Amino acid sequence: MELATIIGWVVLLAFVIFVVTALFKMVRVVPQATALIIERLGRYQKTFDPGLHWLVPFIDKVRAGVDLREQVVSFPPQPVITSDNLVVEIDTVIYFQVTEPKAAVYEISNYIKGIEQLTVTTLRNVVGSMDLEQTLTSRDQINGQLRGVLDEATGRWGVRVNRVELKSIDPPASVQGAMEQQMRAERDRRAAILTAEGVKQSQILTAEGEKQSQILRAEGNAQSAILQAEGEARAILQVFEAIHQGNPDPKLLAYQYLQMLPQIANGTASKMWVVPTEFTAALSSVAKGFGGTPGTPGIPTEPGDDEDGGGAGALASALGQAGLQDPGEALAEARRQAEAATADATSSGTRSGAPFDPSVERGQRPAGEQPPAAPPSPRPRPLGDEEPPQQ
Repeated sequence: MELATIIGWVVLLAFVIFVVTALFKMVRVVPQATALIIERLGRYQKTFDPGLHWLVPFIDKVRAGVDLREQVVSFPPQPVITSDNLVVEIDTVIYFQVTEPKAAVYEISNYIKGIEQLTVTTLRNVVGSMDLEQTLTSRDQINGQLRGVLDEATGRWGVRVNRVELKSIDPPASVQGAMEQQMRAERDRRAAILTAEGVKQSQILTAEGEKQSQILRAEGNAQSAILQAEGEARAILQVFEAIHQGNPDPKLLAYQYLQMLPQIANGTASKMWVVPTEFTAALSSVAKGFGGTPGTPGIPTEPGDDEDGGGAGALASALGQAGLQDPGEALAEARRQAEAATADATSSGTRSGAPFDPSVERGQRPAGEQPPAAPPSPRPRPLGDEEPPQQ
């Protein structure tokens, strides 16, 4: 009795375990972005999408689970020979996605491995037709060709290649050094060209600025000269206008002339005093200015009363009222002093001890004309001594 009871409990427990296990095998929950391949008795039955599904216990079996998300696979560097016989190392990155789980499971055993090998062979075919420079500068072209070949080949595997990227292209070390030198030389050349262009522009701008400054300076000098000339012309016109309006008499002109004579001989470097040829006429003007007697040699005849307008009489009366010396006497005295000064200048060589040489003035006279005899040297008279007027 006890043995049968034990056997019954064991059978009941096994049945419960069987039922529980069957329940676990019958119910299957598929997560999102995942697909399950179901086989029944070793043959493909169906593909479970995300959600709750029921299986026949011990008959249906899950063959594989397929991830439907986009996947990224980076392949190790692959040596590739370019058309100019240089070996470069190229790293590739593949972005792909499983679109048909059944084909990805049954058409190829390992689609990732197949994609890697297909990428290597396609990359060698594409890069083998390019040289190094084209390989380095044609990444987009290589990526497009790789994606087209891979997408076409993996379509029957239920895999779609979305994108192919070349992560790095590493030429040999010697080639890298040569490329760096070339790039450095190219940068140096560009820097030299830019520097030369800058210097050229600077010199052009400097020359242009100097040209404009010289033009403006010349225009300023011209304007200044014009304005200065206009100012001088206006000043001269005003001076002459003032002189003509003032109507100066000969005394003023004679006085100004005598004041200018010392300035001619002024200066420490003056070795000779030039006596102008019109000295006699100047003395005549002086004599006339001081009221000399008309008709005296060297003194021009004064205008009559009609021409002078009574000026001589007014001057004589003014001089008489002021108690000054008689004009005739003053003129005679000035004449005597002028003659004495002329005689002193003529006989200055004789007085210094050197004999008079008439040949000295020979070049100053026309041919055939004899120089006059040397006049006797009169004794100079003091300015204060007065000679009685001649009757």
